This record gives sequence, C-alpha cells and structure tokens, in this order.
Amino acid sequence: MKHLLGIDDLDTPEIAALLDKSAHYAQGLEENRWDRNRLKDKIVLLLFYENSTRTLTSFDIAARRLGAHVVTWHPEISSVHKDESFLDTIDTLAAMRPDAIVVRHSEYGAPGFIAGRVKCPVINGGDSWREHPSQAVLDAFTMIQAGKKLAGLRVAICGDIAHSRVASSNAILLTKMGAQVHMIAPEFLMPQKFPVEGVERFTSMDEGLKGCDVIMMLRLQKERMEMSLIPDTATYFREYGLTQARLKRAKPDALVMHPGPMNRGVEIADDVADDPARSLILKQVANGIPVRMAILDMLMGAP
Repeated sequence: MKHLLGIDDLDTPEIAALLDKSAHYAQGLEENRWDRNRLKDKIVLLLFYENSTRTLTSFDIAARRLGAHVVTWHPEISSVHKDESFLDTIDTLAAMRPDAIVVRHSEYGAPGFIAGRVKCPVINGGDSWREHPSQAVLDAFTMIQAGKKLAGLRVAICGDIAHSRVASSNAILLTKMGAQVHMIAPEFLMPQKFPVEGVERFTSMDEGLKGCDVIMMLRLQKERMEMSLIPDTATYFREYGLTQARLKRAKPDALVMHPGPMNRGVEIADDVADDPARSLILKQVANGIPVRMAILDMLMGAP
C-alpha cells in the first residue's frame, strides 16, 4: 500500500495483512512488548477539518507508541480563516515534508486529492459519507478478537446508512471477506445504491436482525441531513432503536457494536450499550490503537 484512501482500493490479502498486523500490535500492547522506535524521527501530520475524538486521538497515540512525532493542524487557528484556499493549504503543508498525513474532511474524495499532491502516504480518517477505512478495519478486527470468523458472518448495520462513511467501508470490507451484510434503515435514511453488491436491504429492524451474529448501530448524522426528515427522536427510537427486547431477534450470542459517538436513547438503549456480555463498544475504542499502529507501520515502517 502507498496510501489508505478506502477499503475499496484494497484486495483481500491486503485486508488480511492489516488484520494480522493489528493482532500483532494488540498482543504487543497487552504484553507491553513492541518496537517503540519503529517510526523514530518520522513526523505524522493530523489534518482534521472535522471534529473527532476517537479517530484523531487514537492516531495520535498510535503514532507516539511507535516513536513518531505528531503535529496536529487546527483549522480554527490556521490561515483558512485568512481566506487561504484548500489547494494552497495542502501545498504549504506538503512543502514542510511530513512523513505521513492523516486527513478528515467533509468533501467527498478529499484524501485522494491530497494524495495526488504530496510525496508521503495519506490516510483517510473519514471523507464525507464516502469511506472511513481505518474504522472498518478496527471493527472487523474487533469481531475476530471476539471469536467471530468473518467468512459466513451475518452483520446488521442499522440506522443512518445514507450519510454514514462507516457503513460504506464496513459493507465493502465485510463483503470482501465473505460476510453477509444486512442494511437496516427507514427509507429516508437508506441510500439508493450500496457501495458493494450482495448487501440485503431491510426497513424493519425486527426482520433485518433475524439470524444476525453482530449488530452495528449508527448515530443520526444530523450535520449531514435535513432534520425535518426525523419526526422526533422518541418515534425513531421506538421503531429503530436497539433495545434488549429487539436484540432477541438476533442470534442468542449476537454482539453489539457502535463506532461512536453514541446517542443514547435515540439509536441504542443504555442497557444494551453497557451490556457487559454483549457490547463491544469500548473494545472498539481500545482497538483503535493497535489497528492504527498497524496502518502507520505498513505505510511508513521500514520493509
């Protein structure tokens, strides 16, 4: 890999290699044993035009765990507020010669545009509703770590599918690795076209959850939609929220995931989100570190 712009660009051996490398770092972190100088003296630039807690922080920690220096670019105190163009901003930062750039941007395809203008690896930390590749890798890794095999797995992705880059990347990765994906959403939150063939569409939670091994809930992307689409959150929760009663529609050992941030009482009930036997949500957060260490290593580390 030269960049990580989207799961759609990866073949199954590359995905498998990322998952294997993630397992290597997860074990190393557990045992407090890994190469702390793997990226010594390298500079990772975090270029986040949109707000982030999990992705930005975990890339920062992952880079530092490997010995890299981290520079975080803040748009609110940059020359963007002096009317500098996006193109000039990227060219200016590229001239400073970082060793890798992690970017999040609201514009569709922005990371690919940046990759065409810089001479270092570019990692997509989320662009518009298109893709969020590192999240899909950590989600798949979390499923494997919980004892699931991706081939033959039935995964329900539920909620605001239309505006979710997480849903897109997960659907692509899971399908490539042999899983079956159910997309569950009301019609107004269902995309007209899915990013990959073979996905099953459901507008009923009760129908879509039947026989599922993993249930991944998504928040309403209020910043990307007309709020008039949502009559009220209580009605949405009643029809599409994941409760303990609704969880029974899935397999008895079905696991619950959420990429965050969660809107409790809107797409997921408290007792489901915090269920010690079923919820993998905090495990997903923790796995952001080894997975992003693996990505940085594969793109920046010595052969």
